[in-house]
Amino acid sequence: MSGPEAQVMMPSDVWMRYWDRSTTGDWARVLGTFSLFSGISKRRLRKLVRHATLAEFAAGDTVVMRDDAADSLYIILGGTAEARGKPAARTLQTGDYFGELALLEGARRSATVVATHQLQLMRLTRQSFLRLAQHDPRISLTMLRNLGAQFRWLEAPAAQQ
Repeated sequence: MSGPEAQVMMPSDVWMRYWDRSTTGDWARVLGTFSLFSGISKRRLRKLVRHATLAEFAAGDTVVMRDDAADSLYIILGGTAEARGKPAARTLQTGDYFGELALLEGARRSATVVATHQLQLMRLTRQSFLRLAQHDPRISLTMLRNLGAQFRWLEAPAAQQ
């Protein structure tokens, strides 16, 4: 973050607040608007947020590198990024997440993610995320549906992409 006056562009009532003034309840409400976390109780989300860290990246900054060790899931709170992997790049935006494949497998990163505009992220450790997934399997099912859609997109002929 470039200073205490920098603002985070985020959904609903947190849009104009500073990062350092937002509460775990504020962040839980934001996460609750994202499809991955829909249906998860605010109490559980507040607990998850207590173990999360926030980060901000400028356009062009590399967030994660292909083949790096993976220990976190990243949720995009604001801005856009590009996941550069084989065979094609994928645009990511507010509400999207990345790092799930390596996180679930305990493997290395399969893509490099670069901020395409100013990017605000929430980083969830593997342990925190897996604890949430064990308590609420809906999050795992949502993630599996999204992974399936990504694989279908990658398998589609280039003309359809």
